[in-house]
Amino acid sequence: MSFRDNLQHLRAERNMTQEQLAMLLGVSRQSVTKWEAERSTPELDKLLKMCQIFDCTLDDLVTGDLTARVAAPDGSDEKTSPHTVPQVPAGPPQDICGYEEHQLKMAWKVPAGVAVILLGIAFGLLFEGSVELASWNGRDGLFVIIVLVGILAGLAFLVPAGMDHAAFQKAHPFVEDFYTDEDRAAARKTFSASLIAGVAFIFAGIGALLMLEEMAENWALFFLMLFIALGAWWIIRGGMLLGRTNVAEYNRSVGEDLEVEEIMSLQVDEARRDALLARRRRGSKLGAICGTIMILATIVGLALLFAPVLTSANPDDFEPLGTSAAWFWVAWPVGGMICGIVALIWEAFGRDES
Repeated sequence: MSFRDNLQHLRAERNMTQEQLAMLLGVSRQSVTKWEAERSTPELDKLLKMCQIFDCTLDDLVTGDLTARVAAPDGSDEKTSPHTVPQVPAGPPQDICGYEEHQLKMAWKVPAGVAVILLGIAFGLLFEGSVELASWNGRDGLFVIIVLVGILAGLAFLVPAGMDHAAFQKAHPFVEDFYTDEDRAAARKTFSASLIAGVAFIFAGIGALLMLEEMAENWALFFLMLFIALGAWWIIRGGMLLGRTNVAEYNRSVGEDLEVEEIMSLQVDEARRDALLARRRRGSKLGAICGTIMILATIVGLALLFAPVLTSANPDDFEPLGTSAAWFWVAWPVGGMICGIVALIWEAFGRDES
């Protein structure tokens, strides 16, 4: 009995599609197809993982005859151990690796972290000047303390979320797209509602600022930042809920987020590893281009700042906020926009379909 026959029998026994097995192993569906067509052989780590999934020994899987096994009603093998093995329903691809649950957690943690930071600024503006503390960089000390506390509280959401996402990417470098057209339509509808709600909150904050500015400036600024925080929460959450349905983009982004050493250590087939490395190289090139653009923007900004004093006949008469020096800061936003344009063009004309 061949490995191919054993693998096909074990999948059929559990109503498991090639896509579902590929997701469990962290490889592409094409890899499973090649194994069952005997055009390639899985690596040892994949064979060991299949032994865990199908509750069998390596010798039985590769050279034995597992088609004679009788599966118990609970999915276990009566001839081996009574442990339950994965049972996957037949039909379209399923979310086996927990992608949906992970993305829903991310869509809560990231907006919460950003909103908490903005709320820290709001409360800092509200209580600024209420207690006499030493000033720092022109701001009341209490304001600085509250803002720093808000930043720390926000990072308590953002840092673990980022670490969890990096760990998930390493564990699941490839996810089979299991979302339906109805799922994507619902995500677009949710994003539209969230965007409208977010913009409405921001407009409400601007309205509160205009109404309260003359009576109580601190309260006006507080409500402005409060509503901006609520608006940011809705917009970011809606965007992440929509973005989670783009599984293809997730698969592409793994190559940009992981380091070369991490990609080499992933338990994926060679074709997928090569695609990830190619994506990583493209991301590195784009990062180098954007870095060069921002360095040039910095040079232009410094030139705008110091050119008047260097060209002035009497440097003592130089006014740091006069003439072109007042516009030196524009160089960085312009550089950022150029980077964004380059990134869009790079993605549009240099995309490496993996």
